Amino acid sequence: MIAIPIIVIILVALVSVILLANRQRAATGNLSRETRKRDEAASTSEPTAAGTEVELSEAARARAGEARAQAEGTTPAVRDAQGLTVWEPVDEEELGVTRRQFLNRGILIAMLGALGTFGASLLAFLWPSSSGGFGGVIAAGKLADIQSYMASNLQPFYVPEARTYIQPYPKSALPKAKVVYQDFIYAGMEQGIVALYQKCVHLGCRVPWCQSAQWFECPCHGSKYNRVGEKRDGPAPRGLDRFQAIVKGGAVTINTGLLSVGPPIGTDTTGQVAEGPHCVG
Repeated sequence: MIAIPIIVIILVALVSVILLANRQRAATGNLSRETRKRDEAASTSEPTAAGTEVELSEAARARAGEARAQAEGTTPAVRDAQGLTVWEPVDEEELGVTRRQFLNRGILIAMLGALGTFGASLLAFLWPSSSGGFGGVIAAGKLADIQSYMASNLQPFYVPEARTYIQPYPKSALPKAKVVYQDFIYAGMEQGIVALYQKCVHLGCRVPWCQSAQWFECPCHGSKYNRVGEKRDGPAPRGLDRFQAIVKGGAVTINTGLLSVGPPIGTDTTGQVAEGPHCVG
């Protein structure tokens, strides 16, 4: 959804640049207002003598023919039977690109390049990563090692790259979990683990583990969650959000690009109560 307004802005900018370039191209070669007024005044003015008018016209035509011949590097201008100079259009390949056209095209190319580079970099910054880093699939380690750590330390296995706590999920609670959780979350529970996002769903604080109570307890506003992230107390509107945990070939990976919203208030699939003093009053 973020990419759509960015693409629209870039397209509008490109259209504006193209319209500006077309306007400048159309204006190239047009006479200024002062020049047109001066020519109109000269054409409407009456000469002092008829002979003078003829002499000036012939002299002007002669000078024009000489200038054109010098500019084109050809013989003197061709005249018709009445003595008027025959105008021949200059070949575009012979004329080449004028200085104004070169500058306009250069500015247009530079603006298009800058807009394209900016748009690409902005999309690359905002677009979620498909692999590696938060927002992608992150390796957590071997399942056997993770389970051994949790059993011996009685605390969750923390994966900092994924900002996730891995906790054991009891097989006895699977029938209740089947009704509550999405299939991709339930698949990890069948393997005996659940991946909990560390952020409190109340106001976004990181929720630490309370070793004495064996619960997650937020120090910011007192929200409390049981071992598998189901809400037990405090102002949190639901349980902890969770990511997809994938077990394949004995290794665990966490898909942080696929998040499941935490279970609603009242969900209690494990029946675990606080096992000691709370860390947050």
